[in-house]
Amino acid sequence: MTAPRWIVVLRLIGFLSAGLLPAGCQRPSEGVFLELTGRIFVFNYRVATANYLLTFKTVTPIPVGTVIEAYFDDPRGGNDLVTRQDVFTGDETISISSPHVSCVRKEHPYAVDLRLVDREGKLLQEIATSVTSDVDQSAVLPSKPLVVGPVYTPNPDVFKADGTTDFSGEKDCPT
Repeated sequence: MTAPRWIVVLRLIGFLSAGLLPAGCQRPSEGVFLELTGRIFVFNYRVATANYLLTFKTVTPIPVGTVIEAYFDDPRGGNDLVTRQDVFTGDETISISSPHVSCVRKEHPYAVDLRLVDREGKLLQEIATSVTSDVDQSAVLPSKPLVVGPVYTPNPDVFKADGTTDFSGEKDCPT
């Protein structure tokens, strides 16, 4: 007994679809090694520092000897802040942070350009993005660290001997 024609057609469509599914799981387009998964400003009030933090997921194996070159807008103005970081072939996730920054303004997009470069200097991938803060740095960070030393001793420049405190933020930022 043979199956009705429409069942044969459905089975054929199912087999063809199953054959096409693995094709959709192939390697992403050439030149894509990293996928951006997160970007924020990190404000550490305890030591009065701020920096960019970007995270990535590895989507294609990265050649040995590859580095990430990151160029961050300097919120204070001037030349970009540059970071170079080695990438290891087994890393599934990668994070990269900037040097400390100051004068981050609320709702201002700051550009970040990343370049994945192999050991010969060949550009493998370039990612351009921006990071925007939802707060002004001066509103959340004091101008001086709250603590000093390895045992978190209160900073005498912030916690005065007379019992007063100075939590003022930076005041010399460009507008």
